[in-house]
Amino acid sequence: MAFDAGMLACTLSEIRGAALGARIERVYQPERDEIVLLMRSFEGGRRLLINAGSNDPRIGFTDSQKENPQNPPMLCMLLRKYLQGAKLTEISQADFDRVAFLGFDTRDEMGFECRRYLIVELMGKYSNLIFADGDKKIITAMRTSDLSLDSVRPLLPGMIYSLPPAQDKANPLHTDWEGFRRIYEEFAQDRACDKCLMNAFAGIAPVVAREMVFRATGHTDTPVRYCFVEDVEREFFAVVQRIKSEEFSPCMILKDGKPVEYSFVELSQYGDCQVKTFDSVGALLDGYFETRDNVRRVQQRASDILKLLTNAQTRIKKKLELQRSELKDCERGVEYKKWGDLITANIYRMSRGDTSAVFEDYESMREDGSFDTVRVELDSRLSPSANAQRYYKRYNKSKTARIELTKQIELGEAELSYVYTVFEALSRAETPTDLSEIRDELYRSGYASKMKAYSAHKAHAPIVMQFETADGMRVLCGKNNIQNEYITHKLAEKYDYWFHAKQTAGSHVLLVTEGREPTDADFTTAAEIAAYYSKAEGANIAVDYTLAKHVKKPSGAKPGLVIYHTNWTAYVTPDGEKIASMRKK
Repeated sequence: MAFDAGMLACTLSEIRGAALGARIERVYQPERDEIVLLMRSFEGGRRLLINAGSNDPRIGFTDSQKENPQNPPMLCMLLRKYLQGAKLTEISQADFDRVAFLGFDTRDEMGFECRRYLIVELMGKYSNLIFADGDKKIITAMRTSDLSLDSVRPLLPGMIYSLPPAQDKANPLHTDWEGFRRIYEEFAQDRACDKCLMNAFAGIAPVVAREMVFRATGHTDTPVRYCFVEDVEREFFAVVQRIKSEEFSPCMILKDGKPVEYSFVELSQYGDCQVKTFDSVGALLDGYFETRDNVRRVQQRASDILKLLTNAQTRIKKKLELQRSELKDCERGVEYKKWGDLITANIYRMSRGDTSAVFEDYESMREDGSFDTVRVELDSRLSPSANAQRYYKRYNKSKTARIELTKQIELGEAELSYVYTVFEALSRAETPTDLSEIRDELYRSGYASKMKAYSAHKAHAPIVMQFETADGMRVLCGKNNIQNEYITHKLAEKYDYWFHAKQTAGSHVLLVTEGREPTDADFTTAAEIAAYYSKAEGANIAVDYTLAKHVKKPSGAKPGLVIYHTNWTAYVTPDGEKIASMRKK
């Protein structure tokens, strides 16, 4: 779903009703393309998020709090200078376009009252955030462009702001019944009606156009020739009237529990999919974008870790493949000894210069009493005795190699398992601090030479996930091996209960008893959390649990690796929404 003009109108309506007259207390820039304004009005504090990135640009209230950089970017510092303490007095939309004007009353450097504007353009890859004075003269922009980049509308400090070039489309809010009929008559008869509506009217997203056609015809892709103009007209103006009267119904479509679409009107075109309605558009946008944004942000910031782990995985797998091939060759060691024995037993029949010899194999007697024969290759430059010694050396070498290769394969498999645990931790990382802990873990685990421009820093107490069961007991959960070790070996008391998904990478989970006896529901909840934050998938996931005093770390083991011998096993099916509702930190 593109953030279309209708969705912008819905969002601005909510902002106008809750924050008009509010004062700006703080300005944050958690991401390169994202600004957060902390506002306070008589209704309390609100956080207004403005995302002007090329991926999913939007504006709206948010309850999520992101980690901010230690050194604020220049744009953030400039907005703090001019907007902190300012009052939001104007909220408008540019002629049903994806452009919003936020006007602020503040004071200039001399102390005189003045007006400043934040101009938000939400146009996909052309999205931008412009800061201008009361005359719409540009002070700065998130993305500036000069005449060499944009000869139609350059954006440079000191220039007067102008709207993006208008498209050759009609404004739905200014279209009457006769105007709609004239435009409709020009539609290509064999083309899908929703495509024609999108091409003819500005500010309409594909999902809204499909919804109009679906309500009019019962299908989303009905060609114009099979549509009754009266039905399409009725549904078109029903949506237009909702926008004019600001009667919005924010909703989100969920498929298999995952958000797939959202809109400012009810959507009925998705059949069996779940439709979830929201009281506020801010809550809708948080629910739709929060998980997706977190994943994208972590992937961008963790690209160096992902590359390191991928290379390590490839290297270890290739090494293990070669070692297993060599170990298979070592199985011929017994054959080498046998050949040496045959040469020694028949040395009187041999002479220097022979290239091969055929011997009777006394270990393989046939039914008639005869024996199979064995051809043994010889080095013609060596004596028979030296040839025998050559095969005995191969035998001894293969015997030693088998022992060493077995050890190396075990070490390689252990390292590969460790890399998988870090991959799993990376998938659960939520903040830059989590990524920093993973980098520190890899550095201390011997990957320092592969991590460019990284140096170890002073360790700090990790911030672990915390949950609360229905009976009020605390559950701690680690997001990476550093946090797992902290929970298991620092925070755990001996009579707390420790949980971990059976024989797979996952989080260490601790049920904190604090002298109380957990109920069956507490045990089940902790096991579900351990199953959910693991690599295991599906239903009836096996989770081992035991008293924390039984969990030990082997000497010299990688971070997060533990052993235990006394445990119980539970089989649970985790519910993501239930677990999310219990999370406290």
